[in-house]
Amino acid sequence: MDIRGMRALVTGATGGIGEAIARRLHAGGATVVLSGRRGDVLERLRAELGERIEVVEADLSERSAVERLPDRCGQVDLLVANAALPASGHLLAFEADEIDRALDVNLRAPIQLARALAPAMGERGYGHLVFISSISGKVGAPGSSLYSATKFGLRGFALGLREDLASTGVGVTTVFPGFIRDAGMFHESGARLPFYIGTRTPDQVAAAVMRGVDRDRAEIDVAPLSVRASAVLAGAAPGVVAKVQRRFGGSELSAEIARGQVAKR
Repeated sequence: MDIRGMRALVTGATGGIGEAIARRLHAGGATVVLSGRRGDVLERLRAELGERIEVVEADLSERSAVERLPDRCGQVDLLVANAALPASGHLLAFEADEIDRALDVNLRAPIQLARALAPAMGERGYGHLVFISSISGKVGAPGSSLYSATKFGLRGFALGLREDLASTGVGVTTVFPGFIRDAGMFHESGARLPFYIGTRTPDQVAAAVMRGVDRDRAEIDVAPLSVRASAVLAGAAPGVVAKVQRRFGGSELSAEIARGQVAKR
């Protein structure tokens, strides 16, 4: 799908990955509607990019805000559901309301936005829905039960929705970033990866979004070969991957990431 002249809604645009995606879409000729909780960051990005940028401040942990967002944005031809909460850590370390917020932002909001926006796209005969999941949506790891639940769920939803919309002209793509450096939730946690685990950049996630829309790809991983291979193996032999993670300090890494993300629950 050629995005020139189309209207794209990017949720979570105040984060580094969301901002990179917004920049790519804008450079590709789309009118971009930026959505996020921090209005000052949205306004800074609008001032920097100039024309074809609109701002809609919204907190997707509030169900009423999710319900109002489609009407506030007007016509949307391309949705990039990027907003997410970290939700890293042992399940028993979460309060009940923290669990609900993670489910609402990471899974419920994308589903509700797709439900609200897809019918009009189908009537027009074109459109695209992009969901930013995570490699944690393919591989379970220590300290990721809640986060993985939301990201596995997002993957299943997107695959089923893609089939539901196959005859309408509306595409569905899911992007699975691994560890992202320079910006984003992992970067902001301050955790350090072992030397043998590679990273990718926000711009590479943004490029994957563009590729998914252009080629109507069902799924795209944004991670080094070793991480992508572990995701494939996890699908076939999850027990084997779990043993490898335990052997190479997966619990320690997950705990370090969780400590750096507690304040964002």
